[in-house]
Amino acid sequence: MDALETAGLGARRNEDIALDLLKFVAASAGVGRTVAPSTGFSGASAPKTEEQVDQLLHLYSRCLKTVQGKESEAGAAK
Repeated sequence: MDALETAGLGARRNEDIALDLLKFVAASAGVGRTVAPSTGFSGASAPKTEEQVDQLLHLYSRCLKTVQGKESEAGAAK
């Protein structure tokens, strides 16, 4: 019974670590951050919500692969 409970915790732990990594990277890189409206010329328009969600989901999958150690294996195969 204990083995079944801890098996689920291991997978959940990787997901939690990946989520924390996602939060850190997203905050550092400004991914998913909305642009405050300003007067005058604006060089780039704000990304759409769907694009931001896609970026965050892609970043989460990369974080999860990295935490699980799969990213380094794929990089070594190239």
